[in-house]
Amino acid sequence: MLIALLVNAVLLAAVWALLRYINRRYYILSLAKRIKAVDGSLLSGKVVVLPGKTRFGNNFDVLKMTPAMLFRFVRDAYTKANGQSYIWYFLFAPMYNVVCAEDAEEIFQSTKLITKNVVYELLRPFMGDGLLISTDRKWHIRRKMLTPAFHFNILQEFLDIFKEECNKLIDVLYRNVDNEVDLSKLIPQFTLNNVCETALGVKLDDMIEGAQYREAIHALETVMVERTCNPLMYYLPIFYLCGSYKKHTTNLKLAHNFASRIIKRKRSQSKQQTEFKSDIGKKQRYAMLDTLLEAENEGLIDHQGICDEVNTFMFEGYDTTSTCLIFTLLMLALHEDVQNRCVEELQHISRDHNELQVCNFNELDYLECVIKESLRLFPPVPFLGRVCTEDTVINGLIMPKGTQINIHVFDVMRDPRHFSNPCQFQPERFLKENSLSLHPFSFVPFSAGQRNCIGQKFAILEIKVLLVSILRNFKLIPVTQLEDISLEYGIVLRSQQNVRIKLKKREV
Repeated sequence: MLIALLVNAVLLAAVWALLRYINRRYYILSLAKRIKAVDGSLLSGKVVVLPGKTRFGNNFDVLKMTPAMLFRFVRDAYTKANGQSYIWYFLFAPMYNVVCAEDAEEIFQSTKLITKNVVYELLRPFMGDGLLISTDRKWHIRRKMLTPAFHFNILQEFLDIFKEECNKLIDVLYRNVDNEVDLSKLIPQFTLNNVCETALGVKLDDMIEGAQYREAIHALETVMVERTCNPLMYYLPIFYLCGSYKKHTTNLKLAHNFASRIIKRKRSQSKQQTEFKSDIGKKQRYAMLDTLLEAENEGLIDHQGICDEVNTFMFEGYDTTSTCLIFTLLMLALHEDVQNRCVEELQHISRDHNELQVCNFNELDYLECVIKESLRLFPPVPFLGRVCTEDTVINGLIMPKGTQINIHVFDVMRDPRHFSNPCQFQPERFLKENSLSLHPFSFVPFSAGQRNCIGQKFAILEIKVLLVSILRNFKLIPVTQLEDISLEYGIVLRSQQNVRIKLKKREV
């Protein structure tokens, strides 16, 4: 009891001291870190400054918010700024929030603005210095090293795995015909199996930790949002004293152990790597993890680097794709006319799923429009972050060194200037004849520029394969309605409620 009182007293004293420090230093620091217009004019017209709720700028605006509240807060900021990009001011740096394609363009095309911002630092304990977070020379080397692992020819080799996992999922869905199906539980298991066997080259069927890993990731997201909403928890000594720290370290260990076991299994399977190797007379696919292990033999990466990349790709490759699939299936269920048009398009390709090649899936133009429209309305990664590593001029504004930048992809892709009826599900807007005049940076679900997603073709193919299989076997009927859904921020966009549909066997 006495120890607990002492710990609480120390914590309160530390918090009080920090608040007094902030109070003394805030105005001096904020004046030195103000964003200014290049021509010396007022910022109005170029960007909106949104004042904070307290005398500490915007530091405590999101204190104690839940992931759903945080999502709503950012959307409200967009409304207050009347669709313009806007600025928040924090203790050590301003934050430039970009909500339109025109302002995002210069950032995406910059060769200097490739360093991720402070929010990504909260992910570093999980993903380390992997491709998502690393920068400068390390990022360039890793990106060049890993790009061939997602070449078209490699995707063709992965197609058999996608089909195999589809068949397993279809069997599960057939056992639930005429019943409600919880997509939020089934789809992540499918995508995790896919990324482990393709990009990492390890089958997951006999590994019992899959469900435990997904639960650990969700718990890590919850703590990340908690830290995002409480500026005091950015400071490790204070975070160490919080109740969520122990839970956080436990889930980190679970996630890292899962990845380590995959790497260990792959090492035991692998000998000297070539583009493909023979294993009991069968061709062995050349996975991303093979590339990393070969690079380790050449001294280009160490064991920790491999762990960081595996943690990054395992998460990025399964959770973002599952989010897209869940929302796409829901939108197909809610829009019977769109679903029927997709089924009609499938008549032009072979009915034998096993005969389909990558080129056949590439012919499904309307289905791709459906996927793009789902990505536009529900981007798995709703915002992207950068930081100015030096004083930088962006969009006619002088950004001091340390300025944080958020590109709110969710808002960029719902801009009524580029998408009429932006909240309506209209796949036709992505047909070639309708999208020729679309601003090149108005649709950026996979980011853009140098730091675009390395696995976007992998993800689109995986999504198409499953959608084709489901649509040929089942008619989708909605259970969850859009008005039932509360979106929330995590590492990816999520629905606070599980998404459910009903399946009817489709008559041939």
